[in-house]
Amino acid sequence: MSITIDDSAVKRIRELRAQLGKEALRLRITVDGGGCSGFQYRLELDDKAGEADTVFADTVVTDDISLPFLEGASVSFESGLIGSDFKINNPNAASGCGCGSSFSV
Repeated sequence: MSITIDDSAVKRIRELRAQLGKEALRLRITVDGGGCSGFQYRLELDDKAGEADTVFADTVVTDDISLPFLEGASVSFESGLIGSDFKINNPNAASGCGCGSSFSV
């Protein structure tokens, strides 16, 4: 199983590591039930990875339950005038909500 991590996401995680002084810092992506479309992404910064976790490009980590929902997805970081955010492009999502944080399969 794989997730593609864009250079923009790798760069942003490295910047956050330097700012916070945590070399093991990664973006943790978890898929939870809920949201307006059935499932929702939970993104958080984490400096630990457990036995049930998979790490991608040494910058993104997810658990074994979330991984099948993220198979083939790509993660990028976008910065604009209104704000900055990590974005997930997920080919498994049949539909999503307007805010982009929830999806259905």
